[in-house]
Amino acid sequence: MTAEDRPLVLDFDGSVAGLDRATILPLSDWQQRVRFGAGWGDWRKLMAASRDLLPERYGCVFTGSGDYHHLSYLLLQRLPADRPVQLIICDNHPDNMLYPFGIHCGSWVYHASRLPQISQIHVLGICSSDIGLSHAWENHLRPLLSKKLHYWSIGVDTRWLNWLGAGECNHRFDDPDSLLSAFLRQLSGDPVYLSLDKDVLSKQVVQTNWDQGCFELKHLELLIEACANRLVGMDITGEVSSCEYHSRLKRWLSAGDGQQLISASEAAEWQRSQNRLNQQLLAVVQRASGG
Repeated sequence: MTAEDRPLVLDFDGSVAGLDRATILPLSDWQQRVRFGAGWGDWRKLMAASRDLLPERYGCVFTGSGDYHHLSYLLLQRLPADRPVQLIICDNHPDNMLYPFGIHCGSWVYHASRLPQISQIHVLGICSSDIGLSHAWENHLRPLLSKKLHYWSIGVDTRWLNWLGAGECNHRFDDPDSLLSAFLRQLSGDPVYLSLDKDVLSKQVVQTNWDQGCFELKHLELLIEACANRLVGMDITGEVSSCEYHSRLKRWLSAGDGQQLISASEAAEWQRSQNRLNQQLLAVVQRASGG
């Protein structure tokens, strides 16, 4: 990935705007089948369609709402299987949760851990109780026990990982500065795929409709700069948009995840702020990549 590669918008929900030189793929017809989660049948159809839709080369990919974070798995599947890549994710949630209905925005990391091209996965900035003791049973254990997946959390009691013998994958800190400093000290020189969900950021930075973490913009900037010369791919998600699901199951599951309902006027205001942040992040990528 170079500074010359054009940004790519996978436009399922119309939430991303104002990006210079961006290639925009209109995908609203897929929204009901893919948003929040997709059965494997629909997922295979999307993968088949993406082979024709996606350009041969592209830069940073914007996927819209955090309800589409599982699109990262589709993008990772396109990487050569014989070239090991470390997957670095910034997210307030582990996205390694059990989901029996296919793949969804909270389970895709488990599926990514099974790809041969993914050598290590680091999820940075988790403040969510999803990795606390009361939710431990909801986490896929195989990638943690195999030491392939590492949780880097802030202020969450994750001692249960030590009890299971996965202590090497448990990195708990009191603040984001300490977390990022420790992570960058151990960062290897291997190629990187970087996935940013803006719900890792504090609400003072930007508003999303998921519960949020405590990273600041400077933490994402430092991470991008550290990875820039070895990036093989990158995506950004966490926009704000609304959707009235046709599926009763999706309505029930999304409500259970505590997504915040907001008015159309609030959504428009938050999107303007989100789009400004996208431009800032993209400028950091291009500058750090030599653009």
